[in-house]
Amino acid sequence: MDGEQFKVLIIDDEEAHAEAVAESLQRVGYACTIATSGKAGAARIDDDEFDIILTDLRMPDMDGLAILRKAKQANPATEVFVITGHGDVKTAVEAIKQGAANYLTKPVDMGELRAVVDKAAERIRLAQANRELKRQLDEKFGFEGVVGNSPKMHEVIERLRNIAPTSAAVLIQGETGTGKELAAKAIHTNSPRKNKPFVALNCTALNENLLDDELFGHEPGAFTGADRIRKGRFEYANGGTLFLDEIGDMPVPLQAKLLRVLENNEVFRIGSNEPIKVNVRILSATHRDLEAALADKSFRQDLYYRLKVTTLRLPPLRERREDIPLLAAHFIKEFNQRHNKHVSGIAEPLRRAMASYDWPGNVRELRNNLESMVVQDQDGVLGLNDLQEGDTLRRLQFPDNHAASPANLVGRPLTEVERYYVQQCLEMTNGNREETARLLGIGERTLYRMIQDWKLQDRIKQAFAEADGNLEEAAKTLNMKPAALERKAKKWGMPIHGKDGH
Repeated sequence: MDGEQFKVLIIDDEEAHAEAVAESLQRVGYACTIATSGKAGAARIDDDEFDIILTDLRMPDMDGLAILRKAKQANPATEVFVITGHGDVKTAVEAIKQGAANYLTKPVDMGELRAVVDKAAERIRLAQANRELKRQLDEKFGFEGVVGNSPKMHEVIERLRNIAPTSAAVLIQGETGTGKELAAKAIHTNSPRKNKPFVALNCTALNENLLDDELFGHEPGAFTGADRIRKGRFEYANGGTLFLDEIGDMPVPLQAKLLRVLENNEVFRIGSNEPIKVNVRILSATHRDLEAALADKSFRQDLYYRLKVTTLRLPPLRERREDIPLLAAHFIKEFNQRHNKHVSGIAEPLRRAMASYDWPGNVRELRNNLESMVVQDQDGVLGLNDLQEGDTLRRLQFPDNHAASPANLVGRPLTEVERYYVQQCLEMTNGNREETARLLGIGERTLYRMIQDWKLQDRIKQAFAEADGNLEEAAKTLNMKPAALERKAKKWGMPIHGKDGH
């Protein structure tokens, strides 16, 4: 295997052994760096990034287990192997429990060494390919779970990509249910703080005293019942991200305390005069009009400008109806797995109702409705009968509009949604099947079979149309046995009837 793109760190206090290992790997293309002590190896980990680390288990200044912990803390994706003598196998097994990929015993067999390093490189290569595929699919359909293919969501996703790598405070605005916390998590996950905590707190769920305690913590004896130290959310989020949801509902006295934290990067626990330094990125969200809150003095102007270094507005679902089919397919797949169901699509009346509805509760309302229907469904196709009694969708009047567009895919079988987006991907690659298969994360043969299935479906639909839906006549046209045609028609949800027209 060509190891040219992979960087390997070899840590061993026996310099001759380290050089032999490096020479063996360099012959097959790996870029090797040698450190001849544990502390020197730790310094290398601080200064550079390595794909694979080979470390001796027993070294006088810093042992292999300490190197393993440091390497995994610096980059959890790094593959770490420990090299040990026969008497240390039990310790090597403990290293595997702590995250090492495997262990090798001295004297190292160079053939075995190259084999295990090649396998590690293949795992890394596969993980990189998966991340690249996810990135490309995110570009087309979403960003870390923020799903959408409408122009407005393309703008949101582009802003998320620009905002995430920075340390700027972000104010996320949008109606209830538009996915503000999901957007905050996407920012954190794609930021330099991604391996540190993401801590969320809803500011409207607690009264002033409880919110004060949640944010800043308390010392023993600070108030009745405070019998031990309690860290606040700022301390738990140190090094990471604190998401303050519904910041517009925070009481004004707490707004002043929050402002001081943002200005000084330090918190005081309730009952203490000792400052605690914190390094936290603040993301906040609200459905309120904060500029109106500034006018009526219910929100501090200085805090407002601290929080909105940059802003992100999430559009309501009614302004991006074309995303409903993609969201519906996403949620149905999720709930099929969660509840062990086998829903394959949504009946036409419900599909049109969903496309026409304004969704005042936005994506959250859509998600909750779909979960309820998936749980209650008995025939594999969601319909108006799966809605709860009194649901607004039951009472909707909607046009009979079959125009082809992403919005009108809502409620269609998942195979139709899949076909639409696969065809969009084919168009994006100018019909290049190999590139399309790579982007979609499927085999080229699988894509070929899908395309052949679609061609057969189109032929069957045409045959049924010409035979006025008669199974026997359509089978003759297609030169198929009626039983085989009936099975395929049922599989693809095509209306059929027999010789008598029923």
